[in-house]
Amino acid sequence: MNITLTTPAMLFPAISLLLLAYTNRFLTLASVIRNFDLSHDNDIDNTQAQIANLRTRILLIKRMQEAGAGSFFLCVLSMLAIYANYQTIGSSIFAFSLVLLLYSLWLSVREIRISVEALDMHLSHLNIPLGKKPK
Repeated sequence: MNITLTTPAMLFPAISLLLLAYTNRFLTLASVIRNFDLSHDNDIDNTQAQIANLRTRILLIKRMQEAGAGSFFLCVLSMLAIYANYQTIGSSIFAFSLVLLLYSLWLSVREIRISVEALDMHLSHLNIPLGKKPK
């Protein structure tokens, strides 16, 4: 399959926005960690579960960013290969770039699911019955 120089270039805005979103997630999580108050919660099991959750999310966000940056790098490399008339190599590199982008998105979904589980855990400790609105 022959691709043109513009095919990988179309991913530039998408990957850039994705990396920006990942950075925002990281900064928000970093803020949560910096403001984490150990003295607020007397339940050691809950505190340890929250810390484990935060560590897992940090690792996932790091891998998301690495895969996204790797995808961006390979996208540029594929453009260089296509520009140098190495069509087959450029197409192969671009395909691997797409695989890395897909992996990055999959990690993003995993991180979102873990984040939602953390929020559910936090809400369960507030002891508010489901379906009732607070006064």
